[in-house]
Amino acid sequence: MSMLGRFWLCFIPLFVAVDVVGLLPLFIGLTEGIAPERVKRIILQSVLTAAVVALAFVFLGNELLRYLGITASDFMIAGGVLLFALSLSDLITMEKTRQQFDPESLGAVPLGVPLLVGPAVLTTSILLINEHGIVVTTLALILNILIAGLLFRLAPRIIRLLGKAGSKAVSKLASLLLAAIGVMMVRKGLLLLLGPLP
Repeated sequence: MSMLGRFWLCFIPLFVAVDVVGLLPLFIGLTEGIAPERVKRIILQSVLTAAVVALAFVFLGNELLRYLGITASDFMIAGGVLLFALSLSDLITMEKTRQQFDPESLGAVPLGVPLLVGPAVLTTSILLINEHGIVVTTLALILNILIAGLLFRLAPRIIRLLGKAGSKAVSKLASLLLAAIGVMMVRKGLLLLLGPLP
């Protein structure tokens, strides 16, 4: 398979895992009443935090797994179950968690971590590295984080275009796709663990 083909196979699951469209209403709620200039700084802080955490996990995650004696098949099964559980939680929950946060650290926590780069993104990244390699996975991950930052900048326009119902529908669809990806990862992990069936 070409590098471009592998890139898209990494980009799409990560785009679904980030679920930036589903985060837009929460982003608007968290930044409501904050001056536009400060919102720009919050977006930059969120993108930088997400990128640093994601890259650290991409380059150190596999070493950590090897140190703990966790095989690729173990992680695929556990990761698939986690992705399924996270997506199921999003599917049956009406609203994403909303709390009060300090505007000075809002970009880092919770926007950068765990909303942009949380368990679903980190798990998906490791699984994709094992399947498609670190280079294309890293490129797809960074591009997704940059797109998230751009969509945060355009959040008010996008929400007006989609409406609250539309943005919720897109978020639920993304969660459904993430559940399917989780099931696929469990299937692949079991096949890797058990070997080809007779």
